[in-house]
Amino acid sequence: MVRTVVGLRLSEWGLERVAESVLLIVAELVTNAVRVAGEREIRVRCVREARGVLVAVWDSAEERPVTRPAMRPGDFGPDARALDDGYDDGTGGWGLPLVQALASGCGVAEGEAGKWVWARVSC
Repeated sequence: MVRTVVGLRLSEWGLERVAESVLLIVAELVTNAVRVAGEREIRVRCVREARGVLVAVWDSAEERPVTRPAMRPGDFGPDARALDDGYDDGTGGWGLPLVQALASGCGVAEGEAGKWVWARVSC
């Protein structure tokens, strides 16, 4: 739903040329927020700036995002538990490196409660 709303906003602003990057970033930031906040509230902001777009996602969890080292092809192999509910094989954590690669800037801003994780995409 968030991707759809942000995509419509980008279209209204005539920013289709950066939509793919912005939508991937929004998806990664919202996914991280849902993961740490669970069923608690999250907020999403999308702001048109003079030279780009700022997207920010707020959640009330104190846990800060952590970027894991990129994995190499040899790090993967068959795993009989891969489809088990709730199983974490430790191969996650690729989202923030993608955000860093696509954004002209990104970071975390502490709020009164929780945090805003943000990324800026230049146009």
